[in-house]
Amino acid sequence: MFRYGDDRAVGVLLIGIAKLGKGLVLVAIGAGALRLLHPEFAQVVASWTVGLREHRYLNRALSAVLALDPHQLRTISAGLFSYAALLLTEGIGLLLRRRWAEYFTVITTAGFIPLELYELGKRPTLNRFILIAINVAVVCYLAARLRARHAHSKARAAEP
Repeated sequence: MFRYGDDRAVGVLLIGIAKLGKGLVLVAIGAGALRLLHPEFAQVVASWTVGLREHRYLNRALSAVLALDPHQLRTISAGLFSYAALLLTEGIGLLLRRRWAEYFTVITTAGFIPLELYELGKRPTLNRFILIAINVAVVCYLAARLRARHAHSKARAAEP
């Protein structure tokens, strides 16, 4: 499977890239939400909804965003930027192969699983189930790596 000293752990790199990608997407969405505070940009976005009649879900999402007041937009942006900072920290740390990033990712990802399970219970969807399965797999994979690393360190310390 993997060895403690294996710096080519593809799983860690893939998780890091995914976390980094999600963080960058959230930064872009947060910046877009802040741009909606400018009336001229909001008018441009509002004009898009007219042209997107055939895209029901996208049109509904844009209409909901445009209905938000400035305070709500700032609050949502702050939440998006905070979560993006968490994801970017995890992603960069994992790509740099830092042990603290593995611990941090296990803790933060595992911390969101109860919320995801609650949401799945309220409204079960295939996407939510897949998301939970991926997050559980990430936690198990990184926890196993950390456990193997700890066992390896303990064995080396016991050597004469």
